[in-house]
Amino acid sequence: MNYKIENCKDGDADYIIDRLVEYNLSRVPAEQETLFDTLDKKITDDAGKIIAGCIAKMYCWNVAYIDTLWVDSEYRGKGVGARLLSEIEESAKAKGCYLIHLDTFDFQAKEFYEKQGYAVFGVLDDCPKRHCRYYLKKVISTL
Repeated sequence: MNYKIENCKDGDADYIIDRLVEYNLSRVPAEQETLFDTLDKKITDDAGKIIAGCIAKMYCWNVAYIDTLWVDSEYRGKGVGARLLSEIEESAKAKGCYLIHLDTFDFQAKEFYEKQGYAVFGVLDDCPKRHCRYYLKKVISTL
């Protein structure tokens, strides 16, 4: 068989993802009507400036993934991140989500997430060099 490896072009990544999702759903049927549901939220100050934000998505099986959670350094340690995370969890739960997972580095917010009830289920050592990447999860609703 002859084949060649090329860089992806516009639309190729979506095609590849769609094929993987198609396969996954052939093995484990979706439990929610919308395959991917956005949970993104932001917090703004009185002037409308974004001081915190969370990019999160609920996918196929009533599971949410937090991709990014950021709080402006001026507002860290003041409960802003906890409030934002709680809002994400409540929105996810209202949509039928039972589990949330995320990852963070040792120089980021592992302790913060643990204080919010998240538990480490995996560690990737030396990523980046001389650091760790932690994978955490939290059950927010019983099945």
